[in-house]
Amino acid sequence: MPRWPDSRFTDLTGTAHPIIQGPMLGAGSEIMIGVAQAGGLGSLACATLSHEAIRAEVAAFRAVSDQPLNLNFFCHQAPELDEARAQHWKSLFKPYYNELGADFDAPTPVSSRAPFDEATCALVEELRPQVVSFHFGLPDAALVARVKASGATILSSATTVAEAQWLEHHGCDAIIAMGYEAGGHRAMFLSTDLASQIGTFALVPQIVDAVSVPVIAAGGIADARGIAAAFALGASAVQIGTAYLFCPQAKISQPHYKALREAGSSDTALTNLFTGRPARGILNRVMREMGPINPQAPAFPLAGGVLLPLKAMSEPAGSGDFINLWAGQAFPLSPGRTAQLSAYELTRRWVEDYAARSTGK
Repeated sequence: MPRWPDSRFTDLTGTAHPIIQGPMLGAGSEIMIGVAQAGGLGSLACATLSHEAIRAEVAAFRAVSDQPLNLNFFCHQAPELDEARAQHWKSLFKPYYNELGADFDAPTPVSSRAPFDEATCALVEELRPQVVSFHFGLPDAALVARVKASGATILSSATTVAEAQWLEHHGCDAIIAMGYEAGGHRAMFLSTDLASQIGTFALVPQIVDAVSVPVIAAGGIADARGIAAAFALGASAVQIGTAYLFCPQAKISQPHYKALREAGSSDTALTNLFTGRPARGILNRVMREMGPINPQAPAFPLAGGVLLPLKAMSEPAGSGDFINLWAGQAFPLSPGRTAQLSAYELTRRWVEDYAARSTGK
């Protein structure tokens, strides 16, 4: 067992090791169970799940584990539909509809990411997870107070020092320092300026110096070297996401898995095409042809609906041209890319590799 240089996160959450499995699509109860059994904190991305699905995943986890778990929610403001903008956005994709034979005149499907609300807060009070984490800031103060009263430790992600200070001031028990390298949606909420975003290993020590709560490093970490670097810069824990998508328990499409196997770290980019907010994924055809960031995209999460018919027609044939292939920049470093490891084995590998590095063995 390694001697971790900072015990504040493990003291706060009750986990054996300061390793969080990042909440992301494709990581359900099977991955959470493996991570928890290895002493880390398993996480469930709840924003796209119904309350019934969340209950089912939590029940599956608790049927075999009494370890802590983390439920993650988005807390954006639901936008109003701008019909003219939505129709113009759809018109940009008409050539793809024609190419694939999709019905352009059919109603556009809804691409939904549900924000944390009263009903979801009641679900948290019912399920009582040990940790609740948020993306895009925090919900309103009354909901934060209710989550705290349920006994949960509250985490949220910051992409700048200003966001970290805001989160601490508004009740976060620990802050995830999300560097530019991280996969999936940028957590930015005080600004929409992508030029303000910096890398993990520049961000972590600045946030550590600016707040008093534990800091969790996220982005650009997929092996023991990254873990050691994060702790050297003052982090109390690390959050690792994309590396778990190589595990056999991950529920991702074959095109996504193939892209993770074949792409390199320079093959990712931030894109707003799939939801309307910047998120890092592996470059594919639609990102290259339309540009990864398109200012005409409707507000989050409305942009993605027009892509759903294209995905439905191309993905079964093995194409990743029109799907979000979320991935951070460090995914090629994951031990799981070269050796098939379960979520339990991968988490244990990091613990053991870090222990060997810290003892010089």
